[in-house]
Amino acid sequence: MDLILILIIIFLPLIASFYIKINYNKYIKVKTSNNLTGFEVARKILDKHNLKDVHIVKTNGTMSDHYDSSRKVVRLSSDVFDGTTIAANAIAAHEVGHAIQDKEGYFFLKLRGFIFPVVKIASSIAYYIIFIGFLLELMDLARLGILLVSLGLLFQIITLPVEFNASKRAKQELENNNLLNQDEIRGTKKMLLSAAFTYVAGVLASALQLLRLILITNNRD
Repeated sequence: MDLILILIIIFLPLIASFYIKINYNKYIKVKTSNNLTGFEVARKILDKHNLKDVHIVKTNGTMSDHYDSSRKVVRLSSDVFDGTTIAANAIAAHEVGHAIQDKEGYFFLKLRGFIFPVVKIASSIAYYIIFIGFLLELMDLARLGILLVSLGLLFQIITLPVEFNASKRAKQELENNNLLNQDEIRGTKKMLLSAAFTYVAGVLASALQLLRLILITNNRD
């Protein structure tokens, strides 16, 4: 049983990562009919929603795109910032979706931001506490560590509606503003779906890891 859980925990995120890379590598090469860069698409959507105070900057890395709510900045990797491809447009629109969520006070985005400091601290010490609990045969201490791990899982679960909603907004903005044609919208859906799968896989892997820790603790008790 333990071996099966370990294998699933390891391979599920790897499969999700492989899936998104396949779609990213495919659609980062497919040029769009609008010939707009990711930066231009992001700027158009932001301006439409009166978010002129939100800046767009280029950042290093691949698939390192994110929205920084504390600085009101959309950070796009160079392939997305300068790219005139389906992947570039889709990712740029997705990150802008988070900026729109921020403006509208989207509940799950606010909740995630609220609990993040606590989760960050809890996640950094949880496994040390579990290790000490196992080492000293203090199962109550180990359970405290498991409780802290569960906060990380809660954060991941809250992240799911945030990401799905941002993808939904991205598709709507690209379609309603005629930024992409229908064939390109279908590619966008595949791109965003594969990204969402990585979050789902992460939640499932974390849940199974939590289950594994609980089973180990109960067996030692």
